[in-house]
Amino acid sequence: MFRTRAEQVKAWEAALPAEVVRLPEELARVDSLLDDPVFFAPFAPFFDPRIGRPSTPMETYLRMMFLKFRYRLGYESLCREVADSISWRRFCRIPLDGQVPHPTTLMKLSTRCGTAAVDGCNEALLAKAADAKLLRTARLRADTTVVPADVAYPTDSGLLARAVRRIAATGRRIQAAGGATRTRLRDRSRAAGRRAHGIAAKLRLRGSAGRDEAQATVRRITGELAELAERTAADAERLLTNARRALRRARATAADLAAGSGPNASAGRRRGRLQRAVDDLAELLAATRKIAAQTRQRLAGTTPDGASRRVSLHDPDARPIAKGRLGRPVEFGYKAQVLDNVDGVVLDHTVDQGNPPDAPQLAPAVARVIARTGQRPRTVTADRGYGEARVEDDLHDLGIRTVVIPRKSKPGKARQTVEHRPGFRKTIKWRTGCEGRISSLKRGYGWDRTRIDGLKGARIWTGQAVLAHNLVKIGALAG
Repeated sequence: MFRTRAEQVKAWEAALPAEVVRLPEELARVDSLLDDPVFFAPFAPFFDPRIGRPSTPMETYLRMMFLKFRYRLGYESLCREVADSISWRRFCRIPLDGQVPHPTTLMKLSTRCGTAAVDGCNEALLAKAADAKLLRTARLRADTTVVPADVAYPTDSGLLARAVRRIAATGRRIQAAGGATRTRLRDRSRAAGRRAHGIAAKLRLRGSAGRDEAQATVRRITGELAELAERTAADAERLLTNARRALRRARATAADLAAGSGPNASAGRRRGRLQRAVDDLAELLAATRKIAAQTRQRLAGTTPDGASRRVSLHDPDARPIAKGRLGRPVEFGYKAQVLDNVDGVVLDHTVDQGNPPDAPQLAPAVARVIARTGQRPRTVTADRGYGEARVEDDLHDLGIRTVVIPRKSKPGKARQTVEHRPGFRKTIKWRTGCEGRISSLKRGYGWDRTRIDGLKGARIWTGQAVLAHNLVKIGALAG
């Protein structure tokens, strides 16, 4: 007789000693929270109820992703740990004789369901906590931070040298898949590598005269790398044109076969590899031309605009962000805002491209918290980056009685009197706890670097981390 996954887990639980299957206290609290079917509803639009093969159950996926972000595990190590642990198998609803999902399955589910599913789960958790009267919203505090992208420190020469190497490698992928096999693409990787090493050697010179000579040499070699990348991109454009022509022919042949003797599976796989390689090369050529253009601009004495500057070949949305940190004056990634309460529960978070100003983001975030919880905060506080009169006006319009935000510019005597009051200073000291919350998200839940490329990927990654963080916090409040 057919049994559900939960019934299978209960069957083998009954056959094992209680000490073996007992969950740790934290996992037991999270387990009771995730038992609510409301967490599965956000995933329903992404799966057809009738067509397609069975996928990994969403309860298993959600619980494995919690373990991943709670314990900072990679996909491969997560699957190994779950396979080896009876208690983690029980938590993830995987029977002893059941198969643990493959790491690539978890990756594909994360990107397939996207931000909509993650945001839906976060909304469901906060709504569940609000209904249980576990969310205190009398006081809110806000702060912003940078979520770094998964990129190395970008230099013009390094980006150009990597672009030349990747163009050559992608061209070989296209020809291995049967596209543009007679089009020659010259591999200039060694020439680019020699020039990049030449820059590194010159930067090791000491003394003022050596530094001046090094700067001149670096500028000259960087210009040569830009020219080399542009020539490589021009050659690859011809390869791309012929590869697209080969792809069209392959599709026409596949259509003829489908109408006659039937589709050829191996030819279909080869056609898919060719399509992916063609798409990768087209995106790579656009990025290479962008990097070469901004390098020419810098060599001409003009600083490229940070809002549109390309800092990575594989992450098109990462941007340079200056936050004034000692040791890291400029970071490369995305800007995030966090609102939490006195219990440390993250009630709202956003991730944006570039470095938008802090002030306009606060009132909409507070409005979302009011709509989400049905409660109006009594006090809202933030740092000086939000310190504008119109921000206070917007918050008062939302019904916030007390707004504690130091002003950006030098305040007048009346404003100084307000900011020196004991209650104002006490609330400002409490606000600094939001920096600790961000530090906890970075150290404990993966906000120190997003491992999924693009703005959408960064939102998926940070949303999964916030879900894991709030499950721990709300589970402790409920327990």
